[in-house]
Amino acid sequence: MPVRRISNRVLSGFAWIASAGLCLTMLTLIGFLMKRGMTALNAKLFFDNVPWTAAVLGRQPVFDGIWPAVVGSFYLIVLASLIAVPLGMATGITLSEYASPNIRRWISLAVDILAGTPSIIMGLFGFTIILLLRKTLLPQARTCLLLSAVCIALLILPYIIRVTQNSLEAVLPHIRLIGPSCGFTQWQTICYLLLPLSSRGILSGVILGIGRAAEDTAVIMLTGVVAQAGIPQRLWDKFEAIPFHIYCVAAEYQSVRQLDAGFGSALILLAITGILFLAVTFLQRVVVTRYEILS
Repeated sequence: MPVRRISNRVLSGFAWIASAGLCLTMLTLIGFLMKRGMTALNAKLFFDNVPWTAAVLGRQPVFDGIWPAVVGSFYLIVLASLIAVPLGMATGITLSEYASPNIRRWISLAVDILAGTPSIIMGLFGFTIILLLRKTLLPQARTCLLLSAVCIALLILPYIIRVTQNSLEAVLPHIRLIGPSCGFTQWQTICYLLLPLSSRGILSGVILGIGRAAEDTAVIMLTGVVAQAGIPQRLWDKFEAIPFHIYCVAAEYQSVRQLDAGFGSALILLAITGILFLAVTFLQRVVVTRYEILS
C-alpha cells in the first residue's frame, strides 16, 4: 500500500477520533449537569417563595432565587452585543476594504493584543476607569451594568473583527467585480454584495462572541456584579449574573442541595446561551435565504 494512502488514512482516522472525542466530551458534560441539576429545576430555584407573576412583573423582589441573575445575564449579553457587533463589523470592514497596508498592520496588532488580554486584566481596566472618573470628572461614578457590558464588549470585539475581516477577504475576486460592473460604489458593493455573501461567517463570529459574553466571570466581578442586587432598573445600577451566582454557590455551599441548585443554575446558563445561539442562527438563515432570493 502506498505511503501516501496510509498517511491519509491515519490522518482521517485521527480526525474522526478527535471529532468523536469532542462530541463525547460535550455529551458527558451535558449529561453530568442534567443528572445533578435537573432535580433543582423548579419554580423555587427561580423565584423562591415569591409568586412568579409578581417576580416577573417586578412587583416583589426575589432574594433567594436566580431570577434576578437570569435577567441580569440577559441584559449584560444583549448590551455587550449591541456595543461590540457594530464596532467589530465596522472595524473588520475597514481592515478588509479601506485601510492601507501600514494602517492595517497597526490596527491588526492592536486587535491581536486585545484578543490576548486576560479577562481579569480587562476587569482591572474597567475598575481603574471608575477610579479615574471619581478623581476627575464624575465623583459619583461607580461600577455598574454599563461598565461591565463595555468591558465584556472589549473582550468579544476581536472575535467579531477578525471573522468579519476574514469573511470579506474570502470573497473571490471575480465576484467582487460584479459590483463595479453594475455601477455600484464601493460602499454599495460592500452593503449589497460582500456583506450578504459573508453573512454566514460574520454571524458565526457573533455566536462565538455571545458565548464568551455569557460565561465570563472575572470581568463582571470587578465591574458591577454583586449578590442580592436585584433586577437593574438603569444602566448604572449594580446587577446579578448567573456565572457569579454559580461561583458563589461553588465557594460557599453548605449542603448537597445547595450544590445541586448550583448545577441547576449552570443548566439555566447553558439554556440561555443555547437560546441566543438559536436566535442568531435563525437570523443567519433569514439573511442567507433573503440573499438567495434576491440573487
